[in-house]
Amino acid sequence: MYSIAWWLALPLVLLRLLMRGRKEPGYRQHVAERLGCYGKVPLMSSAQVLWVHAVSVGETRAAQPLIEALLAHFPRHVVLLTHMTPTGRATGRALFEHESRVVQSYLPYDTGWMVARFLRRFQPQLCVLMETEVWPNVMRQCKRHDVPVALVNARLSERSLKKALRLPSLFVEAARAMTVVAAQTESDAARIRQLGAPCVQVTGSIKFDIVPPDAMLVRGAQLRRRFGPRPVLVCANTRDGEETLILDALTALTIPDVLLLIVPRHPQRFDSVAQQIRTRGLSLMRRSESGEEAVPADVQVFLGDSMGEMFAYYAAADVACVCGSFLPLGGHNLIEACAVGKPVLIGPYTFNFADAADNAIAEGAALRMPDATAMMAQAARLLMHQDVREEMGENACRFARQHGGATSRTMDLLVPLVRASSGRAV
Repeated sequence: MYSIAWWLALPLVLLRLLMRGRKEPGYRQHVAERLGCYGKVPLMSSAQVLWVHAVSVGETRAAQPLIEALLAHFPRHVVLLTHMTPTGRATGRALFEHESRVVQSYLPYDTGWMVARFLRRFQPQLCVLMETEVWPNVMRQCKRHDVPVALVNARLSERSLKKALRLPSLFVEAARAMTVVAAQTESDAARIRQLGAPCVQVTGSIKFDIVPPDAMLVRGAQLRRRFGPRPVLVCANTRDGEETLILDALTALTIPDVLLLIVPRHPQRFDSVAQQIRTRGLSLMRRSESGEEAVPADVQVFLGDSMGEMFAYYAAADVACVCGSFLPLGGHNLIEACAVGKPVLIGPYTFNFADAADNAIAEGAALRMPDATAMMAQAARLLMHQDVREEMGENACRFARQHGGATSRTMDLLVPLVRASSGRAV
């Protein structure tokens, strides 16, 4: 029934691709790959393949330390990195543009025929799924083709668990088909075990192993020089509806000389966010249009409308607000801001990163605010007190460092799977 539903919905799915492609042209590219049709892919004819699936931007960034570890440990293998979104694919391309052994593609839609065609084409020795990306037909076809499946950096909220348990014939069966699960926390592991996954171990979050690239830190310093000496508040990974809350809070509270740096989560919203800012009468400069010129003192909002520069934006700011958390969206990764030593503010909705958020607060690296107005007021206090900012920044660095090591623990689980499957035909 699930597969039939996919086939019936496919015309609408393709139409949605075309519609989204109006704002984000990447959705109109490589459409054949989404249907399980692949041409000649470089390095794939004779190389042994390790398949890593990272659906979008966050998962792709999180996969970077693990992919680098796989490439180092298996020098004769190629990593096939698959995505579901153009932004995820663009992020992967930016991260691995100088690595010839990483090849990218879209994962086909979750029908048995398309997934089987994908597996026959690439013949992976291992399937590594990042975080939450479990598809019933992917799991079934991997089991049928004898491809071991590892769900790594795995997280599962209470809300997602309840949804999955409503469809046990799909998701419980999919969980039971996993070879191994590397969970971020004990809470995640307990919930995943409830789904029936046979081998679940706690390894921590790989995101703690992401090291800010030197090039991004340099770029952040360049941005900071362009901003000048005034205080800078970055609101990163904003989602639809949050910019309204943030801009209203900014106009309601006067913070002397502050520059608000807004970085929307999705590039197709860059223009609409710029229009919101202008509609409020706020002076705006866009990253994409500013070149390398200094940002004038009368500019109130700087729009970070670029991809792959999040570390640079954090490095250029004094205080970091990690969004996706001021509406019931679950929040976004705060570890990147901590890794560059910035005091972090978050909203009330962080159920996708509950343990990381709670631990960051407990260790003095972050503060939780009930709404955008309170966030802006707290940001103003932090911007006026350098000693408090520096203390929180030191706590943030310590928090990011002391929770590392998940990549090594995850590799301990994956290496035996690759060795056991070496030479196995799909």
